[in-house]
Amino acid sequence: MIPIHDSQRSFSKPVMTTLIIGLNALAFLFELSFDPFTRNDLIAAFGFVPEHFHWFTLFTSMFLHSGWMHLLGNMLFLWVFGDNIEDILGRGNFLVFYLLCGVAAAMGQYLINPDSRVPMIGASGAIAGIMGAYMMKFPHARITMVGWFIIIFSFDLPAYAVLLYWFALQFFSGFGSISDIQSRSGGTAFFAHIGGFIAGMALIHLFKTRDLYRQRRDLLW
Repeated sequence: MIPIHDSQRSFSKPVMTTLIIGLNALAFLFELSFDPFTRNDLIAAFGFVPEHFHWFTLFTSMFLHSGWMHLLGNMLFLWVFGDNIEDILGRGNFLVFYLLCGVAAAMGQYLINPDSRVPMIGASGAIAGIMGAYMMKFPHARITMVGWFIIIFSFDLPAYAVLLYWFALQFFSGFGSISDIQSRSGGTAFFAHIGGFIAGMALIHLFKTRDLYRQRRDLLW
């Protein structure tokens, strides 16, 4: 099941959300321009490798993806949840918030497995932070989900149900992957998702929503 739409109205254009999606797409196309061996070298250099900690890779790793499904899945979640968080924060603050959540996510995985030599890439940790903020600010918005079992179907759920279910999956999957972490094999960075989500829930309260947002809302409503 995947989310494709939410009921929460935005009162400004999601310029920064669109820009971040565009940058991720361009970065992925840049990755595809290389042969597989050079692409692996690129990921090793700009992905976040806990054992070889470099601050700049905390940021560059957010814009690299391992494949089309990895990219498209992340960008869909960002599109569904990001516009409303950008709407209440403003474009500049939204970018800062997004990057901070991404850093917190990477550090969450680092604290669990600081000796890992596997490059961590993807925007999912930062997007998890956006989702955590969304749950805090718009828990009762309706999320349209699409699923499939013989046929494709859709249904609506409250945001808090969707997001708590997603977080529970990451939590139990994360602790279920401890053996993989200890063996230093690759896989999904579940603790980055957990760290990003919790960071988003906490950090959103440190950012003041704009008076302009309230003015637009009152005017259009």
